[in-house]
Amino acid sequence: MQTATQTAGAQQATIASPVILAGSGLPQIVRRGVEPYEASFAAMRAYTDARTAETPDQLWIVEHPPVYTLGLGADRSHVLNPHDIPVVQTDRGGEVTFHGPGQVVIYLLMDLRRHRTGARLFAREFVHNIEQAVIDTLAAYNLAGERKQGAPGIYAADGPWQGAKVAALGLKIRGNGCTYHGVSLNVDMDLTPFSWINPCGYEGLATVDMKTLGAAQARLADVQALLAEKLIARFTGIDGR
Repeated sequence: MQTATQTAGAQQATIASPVILAGSGLPQIVRRGVEPYEASFAAMRAYTDARTAETPDQLWIVEHPPVYTLGLGADRSHVLNPHDIPVVQTDRGGEVTFHGPGQVVIYLLMDLRRHRTGARLFAREFVHNIEQAVIDTLAAYNLAGERKQGAPGIYAADGPWQGAKVAALGLKIRGNGCTYHGVSLNVDMDLTPFSWINPCGYEGLATVDMKTLGAAQARLADVQALLAEKLIARFTGIDGR
């Protein structure tokens, strides 16, 4: 768990007005399109700064141009050679990771206090449910994912890529229970930039995407929608299972 109580040529970013899909009592889904990481980061902080007890929870779906992001505890020596990819310091937990085209990124802007009467949704339970949503999403494409004790994220559970990392988590949970940052799932990427870092601080850690694992039919937009659906399903009646 990463909490803070994650071709090298940059693509042209296209920023559209966010599309917000809302359901009664459910987190709103905000589709932000392709957006530079720094823009998403600033917007997440501003949204969280302005929250009140009535502010809706939101899931932001975004795709970033190539960028490395560093967590609060990151050791910059794990960025072996960034080439021309920007490196951005963040306020999430954890080490260094890569975001780029062909990767689902969903940021979770949530108030953990509102999910239970008289009790907070604790960070460990929150992370468990995010991880399970990723595992459920992979299962829909007949891919097996698993957790690793002490190693945040989701990993291929079988086959020749067993143990390779396919999804990463990086969160900020403020003292008032409000969260931002989130989860990334590799769908169909140029994985080369992962070899220019020690992913999440682990030297030699293999990184893989869904296409390489055998989900050749996986389309980014479909996986974005499915992971958002699985996250909402976990948060409509969270019980930590």
